Amino acid sequence: MKITKMTMYKLPPRWLFLKIDTDEGISGWGEPVVEGSADAVRTAVEEYAKYLMGKDPMRIQDHWQAMYRTGFYRGGPVYMSAMAGIDQALWDIKGKFYNAPVYDLMGGLCRDRLKVYRWIGGDRPSDIKANVIEAYEQGYRAIKMNGTEEMHWIDSFKKIEEVCARVAIIRDTYGYDMDIAVDFHGRVHKSMAKVLARELDQYRLMFIEEPVLPQNNEALRDIANHTATPIAVGERMFSRWEYKNLFEAGYVDIVQPDLSHAGGLSECLTIARMAEAYDVAIAPHCPLGPIALGACMNLDCVAPNAFIQEQSLGIHYNKGGDLLDYLEDASIYKYKDGFIEIVDRPGLGVEINEEFVRETAERFAAEGGDWKNPVWRNYDGTIAEW
Repeated sequence: MKITKMTMYKLPPRWLFLKIDTDEGISGWGEPVVEGSADAVRTAVEEYAKYLMGKDPMRIQDHWQAMYRTGFYRGGPVYMSAMAGIDQALWDIKGKFYNAPVYDLMGGLCRDRLKVYRWIGGDRPSDIKANVIEAYEQGYRAIKMNGTEEMHWIDSFKKIEEVCARVAIIRDTYGYDMDIAVDFHGRVHKSMAKVLARELDQYRLMFIEEPVLPQNNEALRDIANHTATPIAVGERMFSRWEYKNLFEAGYVDIVQPDLSHAGGLSECLTIARMAEAYDVAIAPHCPLGPIALGACMNLDCVAPNAFIQEQSLGIHYNKGGDLLDYLEDASIYKYKDGFIEIVDRPGLGVEINEEFVRETAERFAAEGGDWKNPVWRNYDGTIAEW
C-alpha cells in the first residue's frame, strides 16, 4: 500500500482537516492545526508530503522519526502540529486496514467509559449560572471555565475576588455534584497566580490549568506551595523532550498534551506512559474538531491514567461550525451522565462527510475565513496574555 494523495480543508470555526489517500482505496483523516495559524501548518504538511508521497502508510513510527529527526530544526507548534495530523491520519488508515479501532492496535481497552467535561463562560467569563445549569441539564458533571480576563504582572485583588465569585456561583448552585476546573490560560503571571491559586483552594476544584505560561514552568514550584488544588499543564508543550523536565521537577498533577499539537497519537501515547511512571494523570487537551476528539478517545482507551476528556461541543470558539457538523454519523459521540461512550468502529472511529467538508471549505475560502485570537491590552496599554 502506498500514499497517493494528501488533501487539506480549512474550515470554520478554526480547523484544518487532512485526508490521506492510498492506492488500495483506504483513506485516513487527521486534524493538523494551530488555532490562528492554520496556513502555516498547511505549509508544513505540504513540506512533509514531499517525503510521504509513495511511501507505505503502515510504517507510522518510521515516518514519525523521519519527519522529526531528518530536519536540523525540529519541534515547536507548527512542525509538531503538522506531524500530529499526519500521524492521526496514518493511524486511521491502519485501523481501517485491520478493521479494528486504533485502541485495539495500541493494546486494547483498559476502561469501559470515559468522563468528559464542557466549557462554560467564554473568553471573558459571563452568564456563569445559566451556563452551568445548561451543562448540568445536558448531563455533564464536570465543567471548565476561564478564570480571569486581563491580568497584569501585579494587579488589583478585585480581579481575584471576581474569579472567586464566579466559582462560588457554581458551588452554590450544585455543591459538589459538579466538578470545576479553572483555566488560568497563561494569562496570570507568577505573583498573581500564587494569590489566585491560594484563594481558589476553598472551592475544592478538580484542577487549575496553565497557571503560568509554559515558558515559566519553573514558577510551578512556588505556585504548588501555595495551593492544595491539582495543577494541570501541557497544552502548549509539544514533545516528550519538553515534558521530561516537568516530570522530574514533580510539581504537576495532570498533563494535557494536545493530540493535534504534540506529535499525534504516537507521541502523546509516549507522554502518557511517561506521566504514568511519575504518578501523574492525563487529561488530553481538545477544544478542536471531531477528528482530534476521536484521536484523544483512542488514546484515553489505552491510558489508565486518563481521568477525563475535554471536548468542544458548544464551546464559545465554535462559530460557524461545531463538533458534530462535519460527521456522517453524529451519534458516535453520545454523552450520558457526564460520560461519553467508547466508539467501537475501525480506525479513529470518525467518518467525515467529505462532500459537506469540501463545500464548506470552498465557501470559507471565498469569504476569506481565517480565525485569529483577540489581542488584549492591560489597563495601561501594555499587551496582555490572551
